[in-house]
Amino acid sequence: MIVLFFSNNHWQRFVSLGRIGDIMELLQSMRLFARLAELGSFTKAAESLDIGRPQVTRYIQELETSLGVRLFQRTTRKVALTAEGERFYERVQDILAQISAATTMFDRGGATLVGRLRIDIPTAFAQMEFIKSLKGFTAAFPGINIVLGATDRAVDLIGEGIDCALRIGDLPDSTLIARPIALATMVTCAAPEYLHTQGLPETLDDLAAHRGVNFLSGQSNRTLPWHFSVNGQSRTFISNAGITVTESNAYVQCGVSGFGIIQAPGITVAEHLDSGALVEILRPYRPAPRPVSLLYPSRTHLAPQVQVFIDWLQKHFPQLHAAWLETPTPLRL
Repeated sequence: MIVLFFSNNHWQRFVSLGRIGDIMELLQSMRLFARLAELGSFTKAAESLDIGRPQVTRYIQELETSLGVRLFQRTTRKVALTAEGERFYERVQDILAQISAATTMFDRGGATLVGRLRIDIPTAFAQMEFIKSLKGFTAAFPGINIVLGATDRAVDLIGEGIDCALRIGDLPDSTLIARPIALATMVTCAAPEYLHTQGLPETLDDLAAHRGVNFLSGQSNRTLPWHFSVNGQSRTFISNAGITVTESNAYVQCGVSGFGIIQAPGITVAEHLDSGALVEILRPYRPAPRPVSLLYPSRTHLAPQVQVFIDWLQKHFPQLHAAWLETPTPLRL
């Protein structure tokens, strides 16, 4: 049996039988408890930790029995912390953070880090250069198993068990932490076929006579405007739509196919500009670069695999396309 004595500043541990296995089992119960508290679902907690749901249930039941209190209120739809569970969660966070710091204080590499890391990226980033770059991360941290999702919608990180998400552009106010990763140069462009038949716009006023490919935001259900810079001032424009899409790869492909003008991050259209499938227009009116940010839940203590991915991505992401990405300075943490 293990008895824990908690204080405001530290915790002490006494093991009556002196068995390391007992300690490890208690720590595992604490990790499962913390994950369940964050996700509010036995199924999601099990999936995020890559274990079976019955195992999570068993550990939580044994933990409640050992402590002699109910930690969660359970309904068919929701799992929520009780008042006792809230108090226990605060202490468990501190304990797990201290253990993480103690066990990694002599670490010189990523070989000892193990776990599952679920990330979500815009579909336009699901291209060869970015995917290849992830091989560098898995080589540095072979014990981390990446689960990669690609979507353009606003994701519920906590509800969907996602550790972090990469997004482009201004972000809505939320409780999430947004770590700037890079600044992306924006390009207004069109297919040569379209420009041959419709003419080359040379000023922003010329856009009124042209068709564009519009992008419908999944979060606001509104068309995203194009941005331009005129004498240092920002201007926006919503085009006459030849077609409206909701997915970034389809958006670029519609531009390549000649549906109309598009405005996209340079990294997402670089190969088409190089091949001549797209031609940049209105270069003197390029807008200010758009921020690329990594979003993650606002937690006091990040899982080690999430922290190392944040650090790795912040260092390596701007190197993917030096011509189209720059490191934000100063970094806003």
